[in-house]
Amino acid sequence: MMSLLEPLQTLSPVAGGLFGLLLGLVAGLVHFASLKRVVDLYAGGGPIARTVALHIARFALVIAVLVLLALMGALPLLAGAVGIFIARALVLRFTREAA
Repeated sequence: MMSLLEPLQTLSPVAGGLFGLLLGLVAGLVHFASLKRVVDLYAGGGPIARTVALHIARFALVIAVLVLLALMGALPLLAGAVGIFIARALVLRFTREAA
């Protein structure tokens, strides 16, 4: 029986790196874009269960993506980490308030 991970592990290094970069970028955008919502819920006294659940879900998404990429190999994992850092810079650039 074929594993669900097997097609991803057989990608060429370039395709694996590109896949890792894109997956890291998407996961990073979701992670960092939802950070403002989590901070607003904590600061605004929102429902604590919902706030903590969202906070845990943010980290669970990034952990799941990084584990998947680690199972694919070193290059996809490194590219995914780069994607997360790029997403952080993009979210900071577009959400920064004028001082």
